Amino acid sequence: MSKSILKDKSYQFAIRIVKLSQYLTSIKKEFVISKQTLRSGTAIGALIREAEFAQSNSDYIHKFSIALKEANETGYWLDLLKDTDFIDVTLYDGLCCESKELVAMLVSTIKTLKNKNL
Repeated sequence: MSKSILKDKSYQFAIRIVKLSQYLTSIKKEFVISKQTLRSGTAIGALIREAEFAQSNSDYIHKFSIALKEANETGYWLDLLKDTDFIDVTLYDGLCCESKELVAMLVSTIKTLKNKNL
């Protein structure tokens, strides 16, 4: 069940990231950081989805580990967007909270998967 919650949350987060990227490119005329944020923010859910067809248990864990790295990277880009005034604190707070929640869920999932493989 937690995997489907994680899958759903990562997909909803990706939608928000796509909309953020659209806002940044059309309104703020920012193209570099928005592209990085779009790439890392949408990769989280894509990797979770990709893990469904992993070739082995270690490949499955590896996909989730990469998703964790992407979630952490997305947090970096969000920090940078806020600190350079491309997004306001309210928008940042919501996205950052979601990003941190995904990181926590991924860490928990990876620990659980690794413990099952011992």
